[in-house]
Amino acid sequence: MIVMIKGNVGYPITLDPTVWIFDDRKIELENAFIEREEKESNDFIFQKPPVNRSISKMEGEEYLKNSYVIPLHDFLNNSEPKADATEVEFIKSDGNNEKVTLEDAKNGYLLFSLEGKPLREDGPVHFYFKDGSNQSNPIKRIKEIYVH
Repeated sequence: MIVMIKGNVGYPITLDPTVWIFDDRKIELENAFIEREEKESNDFIFQKPPVNRSISKMEGEEYLKNSYVIPLHDFLNNSEPKADATEVEFIKSDGNNEKVTLEDAKNGYLLFSLEGKPLREDGPVHFYFKDGSNQSNPIKRIKEIYVH
């Protein structure tokens, strides 16, 4: 259930989507595209670091029934793509890899929890474009994010 970011980067990174449920940067899937647009229109900088805090019983119950995405931006930036990097290839477990621009990847989201459960069948993560244009057909079965 891990995802690697590697390739034309300064620092390869190993991501564990199973711990993101406790990350304050997560967004409910149904609110992801609306919320991001509102924050951008208010010139709100969307970079809230994760906070290690206790969760209430009510929050825990919500986590177990909602679907969540997390912005890919911070993870890609932390890997420090080289200056000549221009695209990201999503390496998929079914071999049908897909490429997007580095900019689209940085602005996109990774779905890691569907109705409170990890994406075991077609995960570990799915990719959604910032504008939600692929909401009905996200990039699935992503096992590695390779920067070119």
